[in-house]
Amino acid sequence: MLYVVVFYAIIEIMKLYYDKKSKNPTYFIQQGFRNGKKTSTRNVAVIGKHCDLLKITDDPLAYAKQKVAEYNEQMKNSRVSMEVTIDFDEKIKASEDLVSSSTSRNIGYFFLQAIYHELAIGSFFKTVTAGSKITFDPNLVSRFLTCARILEPESKLATLRHLNHYYEQPEIEYQHIHRTLDILEENFAEYLRHLFQYSSRIVPRDTSVCFFDCTNFYWEIESPDDDYVDEVTGEVIKGFRKYGPSKQHQPSPLVEMGLFMDSNGIPLSMCLTSGSDNEQTLAVPLEKELIKMFQGKKFIYCADAGLGSLGIRQFNSMGGRAFIVTQSIKKLSGRLQEAVFNDYDYRLLSSGAPVTINRLKEFDRHKKENLPLYLDKAYKVINADRLADLGFYEEKLCKNGRKRTVKAKGKLEQKIIVTFSRKSLEYQRFIRNRQIERAKKLLKSLDPETYKKGPNDITRLIKRTSTSKSAEQAAPSYELDLELIREEEKYDGYYAIATNLDDDPALILETASKRYQIEDCFRVLKTNFSSRPVYHHSKEHITAHFQICYTALLIYRLLEKQLEEYCIDYDRRCGINHKDPKARTHFTINNIIETLKNMNVVNVQDMYYMSAYTGSQLCTALNSIYDLGLDKKYYQPKELNKKIKKISG
Repeated sequence: MLYVVVFYAIIEIMKLYYDKKSKNPTYFIQQGFRNGKKTSTRNVAVIGKHCDLLKITDDPLAYAKQKVAEYNEQMKNSRVSMEVTIDFDEKIKASEDLVSSSTSRNIGYFFLQAIYHELAIGSFFKTVTAGSKITFDPNLVSRFLTCARILEPESKLATLRHLNHYYEQPEIEYQHIHRTLDILEENFAEYLRHLFQYSSRIVPRDTSVCFFDCTNFYWEIESPDDDYVDEVTGEVIKGFRKYGPSKQHQPSPLVEMGLFMDSNGIPLSMCLTSGSDNEQTLAVPLEKELIKMFQGKKFIYCADAGLGSLGIRQFNSMGGRAFIVTQSIKKLSGRLQEAVFNDYDYRLLSSGAPVTINRLKEFDRHKKENLPLYLDKAYKVINADRLADLGFYEEKLCKNGRKRTVKAKGKLEQKIIVTFSRKSLEYQRFIRNRQIERAKKLLKSLDPETYKKGPNDITRLIKRTSTSKSAEQAAPSYELDLELIREEEKYDGYYAIATNLDDDPALILETASKRYQIEDCFRVLKTNFSSRPVYHHSKEHITAHFQICYTALLIYRLLEKQLEEYCIDYDRRCGINHKDPKARTHFTINNIIETLKNMNVVNVQDMYYMSAYTGSQLCTALNSIYDLGLDKKYYQPKELNKKIKKISG
């Protein structure tokens, strides 16, 4: 069935077309189309045959040109009528491809490209490849790998196969991807410094507090990478993927990432090392890189207990820096533990009023009038200065008159801020009681031959006993370790941090509470951006893969920060209390990624593109921030080409 459809469309400037060799030509209004690299033309209207036009004019050619001019004049209003013939019986073209592919094209990535362009990564690649003889564009490869990591995280090969999902339809070969990864790894430190420098021009970076943490990425391989020993120099090149401790108890080789983040949750820098290395060895070297990036600007180092060793605290007691690190109460000295559990000198964090821990433990938490106290915390500040190794030796005169060389000691000034929360106590005991119930069930069917005790799971609550005094005849039996349970309950509700700051304890604790954001960075990398599994084997390409992941995380966080500022301003204009979580406007990472992925356009007979997505609050916000005008129903190819050229040049 053939149908003639009349519709209105946004089109480009028209021209006159006719067969100049014909004695009786037909005059057409013709439109030129450029869809990516493909150029084509289409006759959109018939003016008439030469012989027919002679009946109404003496100069058919001049008449036809006038009609084209009138048609173009109508275009100033961006609305002209066109006739298109549609055959509803026409079938799609057969193909040898195993799987059908979508003909829609994503333009949501334009917003990601806008930030990528502002980071001037293209300029970075031009600088580091100046003088080389490469015949491809590494920036093109990098920006599509980065966008794909956010929108369609897959292997590099799968990303290459799905490049037709994007409006630009880039032409990239697989070897170009590997060469780009080489360039990234060869310029690892320079690349991270470049990203920090230019990201500061997009969003002001709050580096007053720098949060640090580490995470592991595991590989499903049978054996770790071997160490290589150079037979000539004796140099040991350590294998990258090694066995090491993992929170998930993965029995697989690991690669460890260290990440610094600013006060707004935006990445600052990162490092990678073998999974068998101690994570505490990553902090100071990476921090020294930050000091260079900040050009000596002072900042506060903030981390959890596993990354707050004495050496790290010493390093951050110099150069005007400071530290805030989580402190394990169990690992405090006997004197300091006594000060923690001494129910004296505690004050409410909200008002500074004196309070006792016994009172916080005993009040009825179900009474409405006690709710403010239930949500409040008690705190105490304890002086915890200690002698620390200064890293060099000095001569000491003994009582007998002899001299001996000893390690030089210096005073590390610090204090411990201890807090107690009834709410935390109730939560921790709820979790432990559930573990106790599970341990009781396990005791009923415990097999001594397969029993293995773990330090953090429910088996820690079970202890082994013997039923006979004779070692040879002893039969192992198990029961709940009540002494351990009582010992653990002793610490319920307590939390401590160590710092060398003299600021208000409430402000220090508030700063420390922002550490959750760096855990969220790792969650985004692993869950939303599928940073693993990693389909690379060499150290160089593994490193470059995580550089791509880091860039994707940085771009997403910058986008998120700009959206957050938009929402605050929007709520203010609408009279909404932004501090109320239930009322405020907020976009989650799933909201953002889903919207960007859904922003597809469909090519209509090479004449124009039609939006295949709906409007939304997020779409309005993105277009308000970046002014890309991607909220239209129809687009000319020329229009979209100009937009992408603007943000990808």
